[in-house]
Amino acid sequence: MEIFSRLGWFFKQEKKQYIIGVSLLFLVSILATLVPMVIAAIIDGMTAKTLTANQLWIWIAILLAIAVAQYIMRYFWRMNIFGTGVKLEKILRRRLFVHFTKMDSVFFQQHRTGDLMAHSTVDVTTVRMVAGGGILTLFDSISQGLMTILMMFFAVDWRLSLAAILPLPLLAVIIRFNGKKVHYHFRHAQEAFSSMNDKVQESISGMKVIKTFGEEERDIADFEDHTKKVVEKNRNAYRYDALFRPSIQAVMGLSSVISVFYGGYLVSKGELTVGLLVAFLNYVTRMGWPMIAIGRLFNTLERGAVSYNRIEKLLKNETHIVEATDAITTPIAGDIEFNINQFTYPGDQEPILEHVHFTLKQGQTLGIVGKTGAGKSSIFKLLMRDYDQYDGHISFNGYDIKEYSLNSLLTNIGFVPQDNFLFSTTVRDNIRFADPQASQMEVEAAAKLTSVHDDIEGFSNGYDTLVGERGVALSGGQKQRISMARAMMMNPELLILDDSLSAVDARTEEEILNAIKANRQNKSTIISAHRISSVMHADEIIVIDNGTISERGTHDELINLGGWYKEMFDRQQLEQEWSKEVTE
Repeated sequence: MEIFSRLGWFFKQEKKQYIIGVSLLFLVSILATLVPMVIAAIIDGMTAKTLTANQLWIWIAILLAIAVAQYIMRYFWRMNIFGTGVKLEKILRRRLFVHFTKMDSVFFQQHRTGDLMAHSTVDVTTVRMVAGGGILTLFDSISQGLMTILMMFFAVDWRLSLAAILPLPLLAVIIRFNGKKVHYHFRHAQEAFSSMNDKVQESISGMKVIKTFGEEERDIADFEDHTKKVVEKNRNAYRYDALFRPSIQAVMGLSSVISVFYGGYLVSKGELTVGLLVAFLNYVTRMGWPMIAIGRLFNTLERGAVSYNRIEKLLKNETHIVEATDAITTPIAGDIEFNINQFTYPGDQEPILEHVHFTLKQGQTLGIVGKTGAGKSSIFKLLMRDYDQYDGHISFNGYDIKEYSLNSLLTNIGFVPQDNFLFSTTVRDNIRFADPQASQMEVEAAAKLTSVHDDIEGFSNGYDTLVGERGVALSGGQKQRISMARAMMMNPELLILDDSLSAVDARTEEEILNAIKANRQNKSTIISAHRISSVMHADEIIVIDNGTISERGTHDELINLGGWYKEMFDRQQLEQEWSKEVTE
């Protein structure tokens, strides 16, 4: 029952609908308890041969009126109670979604996608059942049970009623035992489902890799292991769940046996009429539903408590990125100062960046090169304030990055990551994602800047072509260029290209870089790449090696330095010459 108090905020918010629904439910229960007494009157009248045809028609009319009234009231209490429960589902789902959008990178590193999906779907639905079916079952069992017992004691015979309820304490033992078991096993079943959900998400996202390596059978076997665990955990939960109804029916069956024997005795003694005995047996049968409902209620509450615990635990996670109360909301135009003495990812022991310092003047381009895993992408994460825990200082236009509002910061940074993510919509909507009202002319202009317009025009539906999930219908180069076009649509103060030209050929790369240079006057750009040709035009180039700057300067200065940069440049030039010879 604790789950009801924890959802008190919602019941208070929707009290009007619940009051109407519960009131109608009580009226239905009152009307339902009158039916056995009407039948008793008919039976006793027929037994005593005092029932006239007019009286019979009156009793039939009363039964019909009760049925119609119940029909109407049942409809409205269901609309109020179940309909209000759906509101809770909407509220919780929105809270989770909004919460996800506010979380930082650490949160998503610590939580699997499958778990988050399970929280947003299965857990939310399970809690909704508490606010809908749970409330219904609680008050329906109370109203029907209370009215039935009152009629048994005061309208039939109190002695027979006492005898009939003797077995009922057994129900308390059954409910207590089963409730704990269901709670325990359902929690494990939910965890198994989350794990399976994560497996499905991972397999679908990585299906191309799975097929490339011919590992379909192994992946299917792994999925079957997950589904077996889900079935096993749910079977354990339902094993105890299945005990409720038979146990309750057994107890109520014992109560019926006592009622028949003792009631028959009272009839034989002339202390009870046949009609009242029939009515009493009807009431005993009706008592079965409140008992079964209580069992069902406890199952619903235990499951709801498990799911609500999981949701609350998720919502208690706080982002490490906190916006200042008087945050700056102006654009981040100006010089960029990046001075990091040390940065270590949360949970790691070794720093990923050490003594990385550079200044990027407004309108300049910075090139960043280095080996895979050297720390290039970590620089971008700090510039976009994915992490705040570092020793150092980052500023835009003379103001610390932490003084800017997150919206002002991120809406002025156009970021094109290594993993080009495209939404499952049209090419047009992907490009104008940051500005949904952008005209077709503006969309095409951005596409032309990144040399992807001609490719799009060659698609069967042009800009209306659906790209598929994560851009599966496009080539790697097309995805990269559409992602760049999306960033260019923002006309950001700072454009960051994180190895975003790796899938395009040298000629296309040159076209894109020339277009960026021509169209981004007084705007800053940072380009990270493995290919030296992507950064050689930059105003300054830094070489990152094991998290620190090992070389810096212009292209010519680095060539003259004769270090790693020159070695990579010479190697790539040689590879390019070999490629030309092979082509010729």
